[in-house]
Amino acid sequence: MSEQKESSVLFSLKELMNLEEDRIKTEEAQKAAAAAAAEKARVEAERAAREAEELRIRTEEERRRNEERRAREEAARLEAIRQAEIEKARVEAEQKARLEAMAAQQHHERSLAALQQDEGKKKLRKLLIGGAIASALVIGIVTVAAVKSAQDNEARIAAEAARARELEEANKRLEAQFKESEGKMAGLRDQLAKEKDEATRLALQKQLEAEQQKQEQLRRGGGGSARPASGGQPASGASKPCNCAPGDPLCSCF
Repeated sequence: MSEQKESSVLFSLKELMNLEEDRIKTEEAQKAAAAAAAEKARVEAERAAREAEELRIRTEEERRRNEERRAREEAARLEAIRQAEIEKARVEAEQKARLEAMAAQQHHERSLAALQQDEGKKKLRKLLIGGAIASALVIGIVTVAAVKSAQDNEARIAAEAARARELEEANKRLEAQFKESEGKMAGLRDQLAKEKDEATRLALQKQLEAEQQKQEQLRRGGGGSARPASGGQPASGASKPCNCAPGDPLCSCF
């Protein structure tokens, strides 16, 4: 009878040991599964972060290329307009000078024909010769004025192109400041999310708010960005009269 009891106790102990081993194996398996899941989640998070960063870099590069292409196209357009204006002024000056020369020549030929019919009018001949000389002088003056007008027009177009380039440079500087502010804000947000010390968090929050104010100033056109000067004079409330030629595509009055 005692042997049966002892055997029953041993059996019960063995069962309990088996159950405890099963429990321990189950817990270890659960811990291993949890660790594997956490590692998988970490790897997936890192992969997602890398892909997001690569996408951001590709997007930024594409945007930069597009901006450079647009800048080149705008510069080519302004140069084409400038060359067209210069060529137009030159052709108009030449045509005007030719027409005036033809008119003077025709007038001189008619005067000579009249003189040939009446050789006795020497005084009139002298007057007509003087008129021809005067006409030649007028033609020279008109030609010089036309050339000067073309040169002035070229200088004005060059000034407009320089002003457009200055505006483009100012916009680029403002965009660079905005990007730098975005990077600082992202870094501050990351530090704020990871920081546990309350004093440090308050300091980071103040820095973040200051950077947000700076970015707001940049959005309103502030932040110390350069603005193109208009002839070296400060802007006034009264607008200047428009002195552009009619149909001028580079006129800033509109």
